[in-house]
Amino acid sequence: MKFVCTKCGRTESVTTRNAHCGCGGLWKLDFTPEKFELSGIDTHEWSQFRYRRYMALDGESWRGVTLGEGMTPVVKFDDDIFFKMDYFMPTLSFKDRGAAVLIAHCKAIGVDRVVQDSSGNAGNAVAAYCAKAGIGCEIFVPEGTSPKKIDMIRAHGAVCTVVPGSRDHCADVCREKVEKEGVYYANHVYNPFFYEGTKTYIYEVFEQLGRIPANLVIPVGNGTLFLGAIFALEHLQESGVIDRFPQIIALQSQNCDPLLRAAEENLDTPAAVSPAPTIAEGIAIGKPMRGQEILSLAKKHNVRFVHAPEDKILDARAAIARKGIYCEHTTAANYAAYLEYCRLYGQTSDTLITMCGAGLKSDH
Repeated sequence: MKFVCTKCGRTESVTTRNAHCGCGGLWKLDFTPEKFELSGIDTHEWSQFRYRRYMALDGESWRGVTLGEGMTPVVKFDDDIFFKMDYFMPTLSFKDRGAAVLIAHCKAIGVDRVVQDSSGNAGNAVAAYCAKAGIGCEIFVPEGTSPKKIDMIRAHGAVCTVVPGSRDHCADVCREKVEKEGVYYANHVYNPFFYEGTKTYIYEVFEQLGRIPANLVIPVGNGTLFLGAIFALEHLQESGVIDRFPQIIALQSQNCDPLLRAAEENLDTPAAVSPAPTIAEGIAIGKPMRGQEILSLAKKHNVRFVHAPEDKILDARAAIARKGIYCEHTTAANYAAYLEYCRLYGQTSDTLITMCGAGLKSDH
């Protein structure tokens, strides 16, 4: 198992402390999982690591890091929609899937201190798993991040540095520290071990339902869930356990949509945008670093992009809450985008929507 540069193809040991290749390209993992079979699931393990046979892992380090993430229920919302309740996680968001694997990797290679930039949820997840693993942690968040997310990060013992300006500027500030000080960049975009965790979203759905729904609604900011889901779906298809790829409905904020615009214009790289304020803070990424990879996979699998209308997000959140599910604003954008998709393309049944963040985290 090695890192491979997505730009020049150079290989590097996964023990490297370099956040990216010397040419500037990001790493991908040279790892091919064995054929997926339900018999390969460890049904005695009550976490996402029941799928470890199909994940790129460094030995058994995960055992000292896991907090029981994964195993979230799929619930019927109405006759057309299922919700995957991925905020039923230790830090109340789906980012725990990736953080558990990434920090297990850090533990395995002897990292004792990390930094990361985040709009809140990924930072919170990394802070929590670093706390479990005994790894020092500093999280950079942009101004305007939900105060409760900041409180949670600090409660885990991490330093939380609030950076004035946009989410993209926050990332630049954090990466400058990485380059200057050589501290390990435990980032959910740069480090491909994160996607070994988000892959389990799909494995879990398949195990729970015995199939994959016809339509999957997936939010795309930096694309951490999107990439993991695509990798796992490709694995299932190559293993012969699904015979068709589902329709992926990829949503972006109406106020920050570089990938949607690129798809509309048939571009290979994200379109240049000037992000406007949005309450869907979790997907407010103007410059997605893996944008080219996301767009390539979107073309390959006929992904449809759709906006989450800014003026419909709070209505969507209220509608979900009236059925007993209290989600955060970015999560409500998923349902708002689904309704927009139905408006554009007609009623869409057999749809799975991720409930990726809990409501109490974004009340501000």
